[in-house]
Amino acid sequence: MSNFSVHSRAAHSAHDVAVHVLDLEGELDAHTASDLEAAFEQCRAEDHHRIIVNGADLDYISSAGLGVFMAYVEDVREAGGDIKIANLKPKVYNVFDLLGFPMLFDIEDTEEEALARFEENAEDAPEPSDAPGENRIA
Repeated sequence: MSNFSVHSRAAHSAHDVAVHVLDLEGELDAHTASDLEAAFEQCRAEDHHRIIVNGADLDYISSAGLGVFMAYVEDVREAGGDIKIANLKPKVYNVFDLLGFPMLFDIEDTEEEALARFEENAEDAPEPSDAPGENRIA
């Protein structure tokens, strides 16, 4: 049986962009993927749409674990957020890389860099008055 855990915590960027962090520890495989699914479901239930997955203590990931990311990223992005990945060990990063995840996700070396990416995205977001489809009176 695999040893895996997910710990959830709040974080804020330098300019106070609220982000939710999921710290992964151990081996994420078919037997433990449901734990990560539950953490993503909890984020969704609590309206946390900016998520960093911190893999500093993640020792292994299988295709089942990677599938969890794919299952949730579309919903998170449709809600205006994103999932960013940080602190992967080289052998874990190689699995993500082999399957093309760096083209689908921002994978950063540190949690601070992932936070900064959310900050950049917040700065690039249109102001509410610039929202597509909004009627404006000149």
